[in-house]
Amino acid sequence: MKRIVVAITGATGAIYGLRLLTMLKDHAGWETHLVMSQAALLNIREELVDGRRQFEDAANVVHSSRNVGASIASGSFLCEGMVIAPCSMRTLAAVANGLSDNLITRAADVMLKERRKLVLMTRETPLNLAHLRNMTACTEMGAVIFPPVPAFYNRPLNIDEIIDHSCMRVLDQFGLHRNLEDRWQGLTGENPDPALPHKKIERQA
Repeated sequence: MKRIVVAITGATGAIYGLRLLTMLKDHAGWETHLVMSQAALLNIREELVDGRRQFEDAANVVHSSRNVGASIASGSFLCEGMVIAPCSMRTLAAVANGLSDNLITRAADVMLKERRKLVLMTRETPLNLAHLRNMTACTEMGAVIFPPVPAFYNRPLNIDEIIDHSCMRVLDQFGLHRNLEDRWQGLTGENPDPALPHKKIERQA
């Protein structure tokens, strides 16, 4: 059984965390540990219908953000890593400066000290200098800064497809590869007609 921690903070975009949980639920042999901040719970209530129940149903184990003595707070808890989706600038700053003041930031600190994968789906724009410096600090410590930037080369038809593509790329970080048909296949022919389906034409070097 492989285990992964999924944390939700108060930034907009709670759907990213929920979609990651549901995708991971489709993969046998993976156990998800969920922790949501108090700000996340407020935001989930605004963004998703019956959102908290959906999150708790999608996760294997749910931890309180106030329980700093939970299993995921220890380096002896074996797991593949952690995703914070979405990651607020407040949480980013806490991770960058080692402020383990709740279970989310403590678990993130554990990932860094144990040299495990830590992916931060940061949500903010525009970015000020403090944000950029905190992203640099986290990157220097080994974290992956992963803002959910949408791709359009796969011609998404709706918001769900945009969300799924970003989540697919996050799971790639953990060696979970899915939705192979939605990946970049190379440039299509010259002057492609957007009304016609894609037809891959490899260009000669």
